[in-house]
Parts: sequence; structure tokens; C-alpha cells
Amino acid sequence: MRDKYIRTIETRNEEETKAFGKFLGEHAKAGDTFCLTGDLGSGKTVLTKGIAEGLGLSDEVTSPTFALMNIYQGEVPLYHFDVYRLEDPSMIADIGFYDFVGSDGVSVIEWADLIQDYLPDGYIRLDIKRDFKTGSDRRVITVYQKGESMAHVLHALEEREKEL
Repeated sequence: MRDKYIRTIETRNEEETKAFGKFLGEHAKAGDTFCLTGDLGSGKTVLTKGIAEGLGLSDEVTSPTFALMNIYQGEVPLYHFDVYRLEDPSMIADIGFYDFVGSDGVSVIEWADLIQDYLPDGYIRLDIKRDFKTGSDRRVITVYQKGESMAHVLHALEEREKEL
């Protein structure tokens, strides 16, 4: 099944990118998975910081590039994966991936395109691109859905767009 295009969001700076992530976190619930793609420096970790804030987490979120996964405890935990340095995608199970994704927390997977064959059946994918044509701080975030899960987040996004 192909990922279904939902909409494109533009942010003008890091604060707006983080605020969009916070919005997503406020509407996420246990078992949800956000798959992030984009070049180095595109804003994947900034978006994740916003998701953590939306979940009510106060910990300083950092990219788990070398650890591959960070856990942030809260009412709903955040399982933050960065698979950029994973040598072989099939090794994803070795870091406990399947124990956490789809469980009691919200999962965020940076560089999700590198483990495409190992992703869960349902998620929201956010492709983040820097928009150099209009300024280096601008981001174009394209939202996709796979499966039928996370409709609650997409519904909230639809309502948000109506208000703008």
C-alpha cells in the first residue's frame, strides 16, 4: 500500500516547525508513530522536540544519532529513534524497535525511509524539506498517511487548517 498524500504545511522558522510538532504531540496518543524523512539539518529533531512538548514532556530532546534510540518518560512516553547510523536495516529489531513501536508510547522515527521495509502498518510520515528559494529557515512539510491509524491526528490537522 502506498502512503496517501494528506497536505503540505509550510513553516517560516524553527519556532513554527517546533510549534507544528507540538500540535501533533498534543493530538497523538499511545501507539502512534510519526516517520520523519529529510536531509541533514532539515528540522527532524526540531519537529520531534515539538512533539515531546505537545506530549507534556519537559526533558531536553536530543537526536539519538549515536544511541539510535532515546526514551523520554511521561504520562505517554516518547520513543525517539534515529536510524541514520544503523549499519543494516534488518538490525532494527536488535535495538528493541518492535518492543516500543505501537506500544504504550508515541514513536518518532528519524530517517524512516532507511528502514521502509520494517515500519509498522500504520503511521503518519512527514517529509521535511528546507525551502532555499524563499529562505533557509523555511520548511516544507509534506504529510502522508499509511494505513488507517492516526485518523484522530489527521482530523485535528484538518480542523487546524480550516481555522488558518
